[in-house]
Amino acid sequence: MKYLLAASVIAASFGFVNSKSLTVSPLSTYSREFDKPEYTACNTAVSASYMTSEEKNVIYILNMARMNPKLFCTAVVKKYTGTRDSYVKSLIQTMNRMKPQGLIYPDSICYISAQCHAAISGSTGYAGHDRSGDCLDKRHFNGECCDYGHDKAIDIVMALLIDENVESLGHRSICFSPYKVMAVSIAPHTAWRYNAVLDFHF
Repeated sequence: MKYLLAASVIAASFGFVNSKSLTVSPLSTYSREFDKPEYTACNTAVSASYMTSEEKNVIYILNMARMNPKLFCTAVVKKYTGTRDSYVKSLIQTMNRMKPQGLIYPDSICYISAQCHAAISGSTGYAGHDRSGDCLDKRHFNGECCDYGHDKAIDIVMALLIDENVESLGHRSICFSPYKVMAVSIAPHTAWRYNAVLDFHF
Protein backbone atom coordinates (compact mmCIF):
# COMPACT_ATOMS: atom_id res chain seq x y z
CA MET A 1 0.00 0.00 0.00
CA LYS A 2 2.80 2.40 0.88
CA TYR A 3 4.32 1.82 -2.57
CA LEU A 4 1.06 2.75 -4.28
CA LEU A 5 0.87 5.89 -2.17
CA ALA A 6 4.44 6.81 -3.02
CA ALA A 7 3.76 6.28 -6.72
CA SER A 8 0.71 8.52 -6.48
CA VAL A 9 2.74 11.26 -4.79
CA ILE A 10 5.45 11.04 -7.45
CA ALA A 11 2.89 11.15 -10.27
CA ALA A 12 1.21 14.18 -8.72
CA SER A 13 4.50 15.99 -8.21
CA PHE A 14 5.39 15.62 -11.88
CA GLY A 15 1.93 16.58 -13.08
CA PHE A 16 1.04 13.18 -14.52
CA VAL A 17 -2.65 12.60 -15.16
CA ASN A 18 -4.93 9.68 -15.83
CA SER A 19 -3.75 7.78 -18.91
CA LYS A 20 -7.32 7.76 -20.22
CA SER A 21 -7.22 11.53 -20.63
CA LEU A 22 -3.88 11.71 -22.47
CA THR A 23 -2.17 9.80 -25.23
CA VAL A 24 1.50 10.07 -26.13
CA SER A 25 1.94 11.96 -29.39
CA PRO A 26 5.12 12.37 -31.47
CA LEU A 27 5.26 15.94 -30.14
CA SER A 28 5.15 15.07 -26.43
CA THR A 29 8.71 16.23 -25.91
CA TYR A 30 7.77 19.66 -27.24
CA SER A 31 4.47 20.11 -25.41
CA ARG A 32 2.13 17.85 -23.43
CA GLU A 33 -0.71 19.87 -24.93
CA PHE A 34 -0.41 17.66 -28.00
CA ASP A 35 -1.19 14.62 -25.83
CA LYS A 36 -4.71 15.86 -25.13
CA PRO A 37 -7.60 13.79 -26.52
CA GLU A 38 -8.56 16.29 -29.23
CA TYR A 39 -5.24 15.71 -30.99
CA THR A 40 -5.73 11.95 -31.33
CA ALA A 41 -7.91 12.84 -34.32
CA CYS A 42 -4.71 13.99 -36.04
CA ASN A 43 -3.43 10.42 -36.06
CA THR A 44 -5.43 9.65 -39.20
CA ALA A 45 -2.90 7.13 -40.53
CA VAL A 46 -2.86 4.93 -37.42
CA SER A 47 -4.51 2.01 -39.25
CA ALA A 48 -2.67 2.45 -42.57
CA SER A 49 -0.79 -0.87 -42.48
CA TYR A 50 1.12 -0.10 -45.69
CA MET A 51 3.13 2.67 -43.99
CA THR A 52 5.78 2.40 -41.27
CA SER A 53 5.26 4.07 -37.90
CA GLU A 54 7.65 6.87 -38.86
CA GLU A 55 5.81 7.46 -42.14
CA LYS A 56 2.50 7.57 -40.25
CA ASN A 57 4.02 10.07 -37.81
CA VAL A 58 4.77 12.47 -40.66
CA ILE A 59 1.02 12.67 -41.28
CA TYR A 60 0.28 12.83 -37.54
CA ILE A 61 2.68 15.74 -36.98
CA LEU A 62 1.60 17.58 -40.10
CA ASN A 63 -2.04 17.27 -39.02
CA MET A 64 -1.21 18.72 -35.60
CA ALA A 65 0.47 21.67 -37.30
CA ARG A 66 -2.60 22.15 -39.47
CA MET A 67 -5.11 21.75 -36.61
CA ASN A 68 -3.45 24.27 -34.30
CA PRO A 69 -0.83 26.31 -36.17
CA LYS A 70 -0.29 28.80 -33.35
CA LEU A 71 0.40 26.14 -30.74
CA PHE A 72 2.67 24.27 -33.15
CA CYS A 73 4.51 27.52 -33.84
CA THR A 74 5.04 28.31 -30.16
CA ALA A 75 5.71 24.79 -28.91
CA VAL A 76 7.63 23.28 -31.82
CA VAL A 77 8.95 25.81 -34.34
CA LYS A 78 10.43 28.15 -31.75
CA LYS A 79 12.11 25.25 -29.93
CA TYR A 80 13.40 23.47 -33.01
CA THR A 81 17.11 24.22 -33.24
CA GLY A 82 18.83 25.42 -36.40
CA THR A 83 20.61 28.33 -38.02
CA ARG A 84 17.99 29.07 -40.69
CA ASP A 85 16.91 32.34 -39.10
CA SER A 86 15.16 34.10 -41.98
CA TYR A 87 13.24 31.00 -43.01
CA VAL A 88 12.25 30.19 -39.43
CA LYS A 89 11.06 33.76 -38.93
CA SER A 90 9.05 33.48 -42.14
CA LEU A 91 7.47 30.24 -40.94
CA ILE A 92 6.60 31.80 -37.58
CA GLN A 93 4.89 34.70 -39.33
CA THR A 94 2.98 32.32 -41.59
CA MET A 95 1.77 30.09 -38.78
CA ASN A 96 0.78 32.97 -36.54
CA ARG A 97 -1.49 34.25 -39.32
CA MET A 98 -2.88 30.85 -40.28
CA LYS A 99 -6.34 29.62 -39.53
CA PRO A 100 -6.76 25.92 -38.63
CA GLN A 101 -6.70 23.64 -41.67
CA GLY A 102 -8.59 20.41 -42.27
CA LEU A 103 -7.03 17.06 -41.47
CA ILE A 104 -5.37 14.98 -44.19
CA TYR A 105 -6.11 11.25 -44.42
CA PRO A 106 -3.90 8.43 -45.71
CA ASP A 107 -4.38 7.03 -49.19
CA SER A 108 -3.00 3.74 -50.49
CA ILE A 109 -2.84 4.88 -54.14
CA CYS A 110 -0.80 7.92 -53.12
CA TYR A 111 1.45 5.52 -51.22
CA ILE A 112 2.11 3.39 -54.30
CA SER A 113 3.08 6.60 -56.10
CA ALA A 114 5.33 7.88 -53.29
CA GLN A 115 6.92 4.53 -52.54
CA CYS A 116 7.95 3.95 -56.16
CA HIS A 117 9.57 7.37 -56.45
CA ALA A 118 11.33 7.10 -53.07
CA ALA A 119 12.72 3.66 -53.91
CA ILE A 120 13.97 4.55 -57.40
CA SER A 121 15.36 7.93 -56.31
CA GLY A 122 17.13 6.27 -53.41
CA SER A 123 18.72 3.49 -55.46
CA THR A 124 19.88 5.83 -58.24
CA GLY A 125 20.88 8.81 -56.08
CA TYR A 126 18.38 11.04 -57.86
CA ALA A 127 16.94 14.21 -56.32
CA GLY A 128 13.87 15.74 -57.93
CA HIS A 129 10.34 15.02 -59.11
CA ASP A 130 10.85 13.61 -62.62
CA ARG A 131 9.71 10.02 -63.14
CA SER A 132 9.97 7.35 -65.79
CA GLY A 133 8.94 3.75 -66.41
CA ASP A 134 6.77 2.12 -63.75
CA CYS A 135 6.93 5.19 -61.51
CA LEU A 136 5.48 7.33 -64.27
CA ASP A 137 2.58 4.89 -64.60
CA LYS A 138 2.08 4.87 -60.81
CA ARG A 139 2.24 8.66 -60.50
CA HIS A 140 -0.74 9.84 -58.42
CA PHE A 141 -0.58 13.26 -56.80
CA ASN A 142 -1.69 16.87 -57.12
CA GLY A 143 1.18 18.08 -54.96
CA GLU A 144 4.46 16.44 -54.02
CA CYS A 145 7.22 17.16 -51.50
CA CYS A 146 10.59 15.43 -51.49
CA ASP A 147 12.98 15.67 -48.56
CA TYR A 148 16.56 14.46 -48.44
CA GLY A 149 18.79 13.50 -45.53
CA HIS A 150 16.17 12.77 -42.86
CA ASP A 151 14.47 9.59 -41.67
CA LYS A 152 12.66 10.98 -38.60
CA ALA A 153 9.16 12.37 -38.97
CA ILE A 154 9.75 15.61 -37.03
CA ASP A 155 12.87 16.41 -39.09
CA ILE A 156 11.08 15.72 -42.36
CA VAL A 157 8.11 17.92 -41.47
CA MET A 158 10.25 20.75 -40.13
CA ALA A 159 12.57 20.70 -43.15
CA LEU A 160 9.59 21.03 -45.49
CA LEU A 161 7.90 23.75 -43.44
CA ILE A 162 11.06 25.80 -42.99
CA ASP A 163 11.82 25.30 -46.71
CA GLU A 164 15.35 26.64 -46.49
CA ASN A 165 16.75 28.06 -49.75
CA VAL A 166 13.45 27.50 -51.58
CA GLU A 167 12.41 31.00 -52.63
CA SER A 168 8.89 29.98 -53.59
CA LEU A 169 8.35 28.20 -50.25
CA GLY A 170 6.58 25.60 -52.38
CA HIS A 171 6.91 22.73 -49.90
CA ARG A 172 5.41 24.81 -47.11
CA SER A 173 2.58 25.85 -49.39
CA ILE A 174 1.80 22.24 -50.31
CA CYS A 175 1.85 21.11 -46.65
CA PHE A 176 -0.68 23.80 -45.74
CA SER A 177 -2.88 23.47 -48.83
CA PRO A 178 -6.42 22.01 -48.65
CA TYR A 179 -5.50 18.50 -49.80
CA LYS A 180 -7.70 15.68 -48.55
CA VAL A 181 -5.39 12.66 -48.71
CA MET A 182 -1.69 11.87 -48.80
CA ALA A 183 0.93 9.19 -48.23
CA VAL A 184 4.56 9.14 -47.16
CA SER A 185 7.41 6.85 -48.15
CA ILE A 186 10.85 7.02 -46.51
CA ALA A 187 13.63 5.06 -48.20
CA PRO A 188 17.44 4.79 -48.13
CA HIS A 189 19.25 7.12 -50.56
CA THR A 190 22.71 6.51 -52.00
CA ALA A 191 23.67 10.19 -51.94
CA TRP A 192 21.65 11.61 -49.03
CA ARG A 193 21.36 8.50 -46.82
CA TYR A 194 17.55 8.92 -46.80
CA ASN A 195 14.81 10.44 -48.89
CA ALA A 196 11.15 10.95 -48.13
CA VAL A 197 8.41 11.42 -50.69
CA LEU A 198 5.07 12.93 -49.67
CA ASP A 199 2.32 12.71 -52.30
CA PHE A 200 -0.86 14.75 -51.76
CA HIS A 201 -4.18 14.52 -53.56
CA PHE A 202 -7.54 16.26 -53.44
